Amino acid sequence: MEVLVTGASGNVGAYVVEELSRRGERVVAAGTDVDKLKRRFGEQARPVVLDLTDPGTYPGALAGVDRVFLIRPPHLGKPEDLYPFIDALKEHGIQLVAFLSLMGVEKNPFPPHHKIEKYIEAAGLPYAHIRPGFFMQNLSGIHAAEIKAMNQVFIPAGKSRTSFIDAADIGLAAATVLRDPKVYTNTCYTLTGAESLDYDQVAEILSRVTGRNITYARPGLWKYRQYYIRQRKLDPSYVNVTVALYLMTRLGTAAAVTPDFTQLTGREPRSLEDFVRRHVDCF
Repeated sequence: MEVLVTGASGNVGAYVVEELSRRGERVVAAGTDVDKLKRRFGEQARPVVLDLTDPGTYPGALAGVDRVFLIRPPHLGKPEDLYPFIDALKEHGIQLVAFLSLMGVEKNPFPPHHKIEKYIEAAGLPYAHIRPGFFMQNLSGIHAAEIKAMNQVFIPAGKSRTSFIDAADIGLAAATVLRDPKVYTNTCYTLTGAESLDYDQVAEILSRVTGRNITYARPGLWKYRQYYIRQRKLDPSYVNVTVALYLMTRLGTAAAVTPDFTQLTGREPRSLEDFVRRHVDCF
């Protein structure tokens, strides 16, 4: 049988595909652009069309599949958007659904991930909730524009600390779980890096590696929201979710360091400085 990876061309999904393939698993890479998936993975995975808003794509994507890595696409802001696909997983008899959730979401009902976790559990599906902290790729991706153009870390996290984790490490942990569904059925893992940093320390690391003077701008939540909607032209619903997450970060929800990644994989998580050095071109 095969493992279906949703969001396969994204940050985490691509690493899940690669880690599973490296370990000899037969992988199905799902997305809306099959040609893009073919170019990205070649022989590593079988590409299929999957649109979570189109139930007509479900049977083809699930054919021959017994395990699923499930990601909520950023443009689907309501948890109910994923319920039809979760129902289809139940009907298909999936052995394990590994859902990419969020750190601390079990105590925070605002993000859609909270209700999605609960729906998966209520459906009686065997699950493994993967709850990572903030991705290091947030810095090299969505927030890199201000770092490059303004030498600023423009994030409304106040004085809070964050235990960043590399998406590659998340991919490794998810692949570990998906390879052995009987061992990891009905489990939850909070994945973090080995250190908890405030954003002044993040700016110091970026400055040290790039050789530029990069500072932490520390914008307020409203200023951040207005800037990302008006100047960056990002979808307001997406920005609102990030504002909510940074509000929770200010309350200390992103600061904890857990041993879950090392316990799952036997490895130490990558450090932020190592990540910045490997991806310095992004900054």
